[in-house]
Amino acid sequence: MTSTILTKPGQNGGDVRFSRAQNDIGRHLKQRKETWLTLLIDYCGIKSDWPGYQESKRNTQHMSKARVMNEATRKRVNELFGDQDSERRFIPYVSMFEFEALLFSDAEILAQKLNVRLRDVEKILSRCGEPEKINDKSQIAPSKRLAVLSDRFKKTVTGINIAREIGIDKMRGSCPIFNEWITKLENLKH
Repeated sequence: MTSTILTKPGQNGGDVRFSRAQNDIGRHLKQRKETWLTLLIDYCGIKSDWPGYQESKRNTQHMSKARVMNEATRKRVNELFGDQDSERRFIPYVSMFEFEALLFSDAEILAQKLNVRLRDVEKILSRCGEPEKINDKSQIAPSKRLAVLSDRFKKTVTGINIAREIGIDKMRGSCPIFNEWITKLENLKH
């Protein structure tokens, strides 16, 4: 697997517009016919031009939001790049609601790495029910909650280290949408 960040001159990440992503999606699908392409996008950062965005906002359940977003993304990519076998080779994944939600998959490790009280992390999980339900509203998104818990949290350093410590198996066990995506990737046939 090779990862890449959506490109924009002078900027990496953020500004998640479909008009911006489609250029990279098309470029990657055209490179090698024997490869697959997947996309991990945070729902929180998506702009209104993203396929399925308006419909997803009418859904109150996170699983429904994810389903709408992933299906609309897949459909739009197939409309644009069907001649590149995108139906078979493209697997979208819109993370509910941010990648940082996955870090709540192990409250003990998260609390330990941030040097915060375990009960503060558990209280967030208790209110939300599961990591992928931690909301996308401006002050209660997963990354915002982590920043409130600890000023030690830095997305690109602390977040990666915590994710490594927790491990993918715990994330899969706590996050059904994430698990579904990983399962699709594992089941790819050459």
